[in-house]
Amino acid sequence: MASILVLANKNHGTRAFSFSGHIVQQFRRPSTVYRRSVAGSLPLLSDASPRRSGRMLSILASSKENSFDVIVVGGGHAGCEAAAAAARTGARTALVTQKIETIGELSCNPSIGGIGKGHLVREIDALGGLMGYVADEAGIHFRVLNRRKGPAVRGPRAQMDRDLYKHAMQSVLRTYPNLSIVQASVQDFLLDERKGSQASSSSSDTGVTRRTSALASQEEMIQSSTRDYDRRAHIRGVVVEREDKSQEEIYGRAVVVTTGTFLRGVLMLGHERYAGGRHLRDSEQVEAPSIGLAKTLERFEFPLGRLKTGTPARVDGRTIDWDILVEQPSEIPAAPFSHILQFKGQQPPNVEAGRLITCHQTATNEETHRLVMEYEHTLPIYDGLDGKGNGPRYCPSIYKKVQRFPDRQGHNCFLEPEGLNTDLVYPNGMSGPFPPEIQQKILRTMKGLGAVEIVRPGYDVEYDFVNPQSLTHTLETKKIGGLYLAGQICGTTGYEEAGAQGIVAGANAGRSAIASLAGAKPPLPFVIGRDEGYIGVLIDDLVTRGTMEPYRMFTSRAEYRISLRADNADLRLTRKGIQFGLVTNEERISAIDEREYLIEDRIEKLRNFELKVTEWAARGGQDIMGGSKTDQRVGRKKTAEEVLIMPFVTLKKVEEIIADVQQEQVEQGLEEDAVATSFIGMSPPSVYDTVEATIKYLNSAERQHKDMASWRRAQGLRIPPDIEYNHENLPTLRLEELEKLNLVRPATFAQASQISGLTPQALVTLYNHVQRRHRHRDLKSAAAGAASANST
Repeated sequence: MASILVLANKNHGTRAFSFSGHIVQQFRRPSTVYRRSVAGSLPLLSDASPRRSGRMLSILASSKENSFDVIVVGGGHAGCEAAAAAARTGARTALVTQKIETIGELSCNPSIGGIGKGHLVREIDALGGLMGYVADEAGIHFRVLNRRKGPAVRGPRAQMDRDLYKHAMQSVLRTYPNLSIVQASVQDFLLDERKGSQASSSSSDTGVTRRTSALASQEEMIQSSTRDYDRRAHIRGVVVEREDKSQEEIYGRAVVVTTGTFLRGVLMLGHERYAGGRHLRDSEQVEAPSIGLAKTLERFEFPLGRLKTGTPARVDGRTIDWDILVEQPSEIPAAPFSHILQFKGQQPPNVEAGRLITCHQTATNEETHRLVMEYEHTLPIYDGLDGKGNGPRYCPSIYKKVQRFPDRQGHNCFLEPEGLNTDLVYPNGMSGPFPPEIQQKILRTMKGLGAVEIVRPGYDVEYDFVNPQSLTHTLETKKIGGLYLAGQICGTTGYEEAGAQGIVAGANAGRSAIASLAGAKPPLPFVIGRDEGYIGVLIDDLVTRGTMEPYRMFTSRAEYRISLRADNADLRLTRKGIQFGLVTNEERISAIDEREYLIEDRIEKLRNFELKVTEWAARGGQDIMGGSKTDQRVGRKKTAEEVLIMPFVTLKKVEEIIADVQQEQVEQGLEEDAVATSFIGMSPPSVYDTVEATIKYLNSAERQHKDMASWRRAQGLRIPPDIEYNHENLPTLRLEELEKLNLVRPATFAQASQISGLTPQALVTLYNHVQRRHRHRDLKSAAAGAASANST
């Protein structure tokens, strides 16, 4: 039976359309602005929301109903951001998903953000993306992780109400200009399989050969993305299957594939295996895997591999003894993800309304670990890694934790309620696809869970992924022109990593499709440099190094992390978003204009205000302002900026001292207007963190850039073959990095830079160690030569 969609036209009348059994939701701006970028962060933009502007059009003409500029496959986090980004460039975009009701589903943990991940969410928001806004709308528990550490590694994180998140995302997309939602299953690609450069996408041969280092500059990323890869085919659409099993073609100039865990997905529970991409929430029903796309990618010789991930059991919160557990309340006030919300000084809606949850902490124990190893034989046999499965190193199952760390007496588990109106609880850290009765037995060994009941058992999913080295920095494939990949299909894990890739793939697909339609030259690729954002680090790591295991973002992966903070994501990327048509939201543009002015003005005032060192010490405390060395600096002056750079000095303290001094000047008869022009009040909350961090990290950022410049010049340097990779020589390297260096034993630093999982800081540390060895060798040689000369 055909599905009918009723749409509003410009006169607020109605028209009904049937798209061969597909559910289609089409909302468009007037044709006069068809080729213009339309929105930044749509829900916050009064002139872009069809509901507010009254200009929602029904223009789903029969001749155009199966033809779009961009087709996005999949309604997960990568797909949502890709579809919205493509639509913002002005491209007519179709988001094709098996089930509209699962768009924006949080398939695993009910949280957004964290260390490294929170940076990605803030960057997505800075580019006009959706995740930050939706997370603020659905957030019910907010914390900033690593708050005791420096600003560069602090990560905003929030617990979501699953239903609120999904409904908020769907609400945004249903009214998004230039975006249609199609309910169908994509079975295969439509391809123009002409040979050679005729089938190439929006690429032009620059004659540039990519450098071998993963630490490429932005210019090199752009040059790499515009090379002619002699693609074997060009995309021209997809074949979809509707619920009655009949098939149909949808045409498009670019296709973004975001299949998540669905590419030949297999679900596993104990020794039971069954085809599927995931279980539907609150149901035993599974969503079908994508087989046809995997076969086509295989036919075009894309390098495919198998990865796995898992989700823990969901338990009944009414069967938990909450009173004996450690509470983790939400922070109030909360740190929102949305830059606009933060700039306005507003709180997320559930914080404002007092609708917050409290999480609790428990832990495994020796009995838990004994049962985990006792029932090891009941775990699935996987396709990858000789049956062991290739899962995420930094989000391992409880079995992997116990196996890797046999001496640990316990592993933390955070009990996270899944929403405001449900008793379901997510036991974070306890994934493991044991048979259901074994899962419950393991959980009941833990404090507070002695009588816990499982509502739905946890399970694993193993799926195909494409080695991301087969992509350019635009996330277009090198084998099929116009085909882009984003999300877990590229070997990553996590909602945030998926969304970050989606916005880049969608933006490039949209810009390329519009240029192609107009017969124009290929547009400048939308590429983010490693020195511009964590999104740039993520994509550069993937396409240059590839990945051997599910890739997760950490702050340690960024060589410029001191400059790439969560607090300044808008300063780094919003201007770029404006330049590439991703941000046209006037409110967002006004906010970045004002924030930039306020920050520059405040730093300039701090740079120009000075006192004698002794006076700083007298007013702020000698220990803070220089300690015992203060007396040696009598008569010397320091600016407020120089004082703030010192370790234990806060911006608040500096500004209080300045305010006291200026008040005294007024009382002593100095003109009040003169005082006011030299410094105006305290820093507002919207810029406080950024002003303080910018000044605190001033010297460190300069050193970091010098270190990286020195490292880049030395990539041809050979690594001594007898070097020992251990914590004695390289104490700051992670165990994973030492393992991979010992396994590969690179001959040069250029080769070392290609090792997946080796961070830029680890490379710099290794470089410094080799340099120290060389200096020590030279000193010994000089000493031996001098001794020999003296003896003669």
